[in-house]
Amino acid sequence: MGEGTSQTLISKLGIGDPLYLHPSDSSSLTIVGIKLKGTENYRVWSSAMKLALEAKNKFGFIDGKCKKSTDDLILSSQWDRCNSVVLTWLLNSVSEELYLGQVFSKLASEVWLDLKETYDKVDGSVVYDLYKKINCISQNGSSVSEYYHKLNTMWKQFDAMVQLPTCSCNAAIDCNDFSTLKLMQFLIGLDDVYQPIRTNLLTREPLPSIKVAFSIVSREESHRNTSGSPKSQSVSFVSKSNQSYDSKKKPYRGPNPNLKCTNCNMLGHTIDRCYELVGYPPGFKKRVGQVGKNVSSNSKSNLSSGSPVSPFSSEQIAKLLSLLSEKSGSDPQSSNMGGFEVKESPGDW
Repeated sequence: MGEGTSQTLISKLGIGDPLYLHPSDSSSLTIVGIKLKGTENYRVWSSAMKLALEAKNKFGFIDGKCKKSTDDLILSSQWDRCNSVVLTWLLNSVSEELYLGQVFSKLASEVWLDLKETYDKVDGSVVYDLYKKINCISQNGSSVSEYYHKLNTMWKQFDAMVQLPTCSCNAAIDCNDFSTLKLMQFLIGLDDVYQPIRTNLLTREPLPSIKVAFSIVSREESHRNTSGSPKSQSVSFVSKSNQSYDSKKKPYRGPNPNLKCTNCNMLGHTIDRCYELVGYPPGFKKRVGQVGKNVSSNSKSNLSSGSPVSPFSSEQIAKLLSLLSEKSGSDPQSSNMGGFEVKESPGDW
C-alpha cells in the first residue's frame, strides 16, 4: 500500500475507529476527576478510567484489542500517536508519587497492567476499614437525602471491592440478605425523630427495599418541614413576647418587716411617717376595710394595755363628748356613732 493511500486512509478514519483522534484529544487532557492514590481508591479510579476510555473509544489500547499495524508505516505511526495520548491520560490521573514511577513507560497497556497488579489488592484490612466507615455513618442532623447518598456511595465501593457472586440460586439468597443488611444500616443511622417510621418499616412483612424505605422517610421529612416550621415560629414569638412583658414587671417585695408603727401597729413605716398622724397625701385612696380593721385592732390593743394614747387632745375629746351627750339626750338610739363607744373616762373609746 502506497504512502498516498495511507494518508488518505488516515484522513478518512471514522469517529468509530480507535485510531481516530478528535481535535480535543490532547495530551494535557484529564479525563477523570479522581487521582489514583493506591490500594484505597484503585477500584473507584479504575472504574472511572475505564468509562472515560470507552467513551473516547480508546480502551482497545489498554486491553490489547487494538493492534499495531505491521504492514503500513503510516497507520503504525498513527497507532503510536494514539498510544502516547492514552498513556498521558493515565499519567495525568495518578498521584505525583505514582507518576514518577510510570513516566518512563512506553505502552499504555503496560502501565495499566502494572497499576492493576500493584494496587488491585483487596485483603481483610481494606474491607474492614471500609465496612467500619459504613457503620459509623449516621444522619446526625443532616438531610435524609444527604445521609442516604453518602451511605449509598460507600455501599457501591464495598460492592465493587467484595464482588458479590452473580445470578444463581444460592447467590440470590446471599444478595437478598446483603440488601436487608443495607436496610438495617440505613434505619439505624436515622435520627430519633424518625423512630415511628423506623418501627413501621421494620414491622412490615416482607421488609421493604432500601429505595422504598428512603422514599418513605423522605416524604416524612418533607411533611415535617412544611407543617412544623410555622408552628415553631409562632411559639417562639409568643415566648419572646411573654418574656419581654414579664421583664417589665417589677417584683412586689411587700412591707419592710423591720419597721413597725407604734400608732397603727402596721409594718413598713414608723410613727413619724404614719399617715394617720401626719396626714394622707393628696389623691391617696384609703382602703376602708383595712383602715377600720386597723382602728379596731388599735383600740383593742390600747384598751388591753391601758395606754391613753389618742390622736385627739383633751380639749377636743371634751367637746366631742359634749356633742355626743347632747345627741344621746335627744336621740337615745344614736349613742353609738361611727363604731365608737362612749365610756366614763374621756380617754376611753
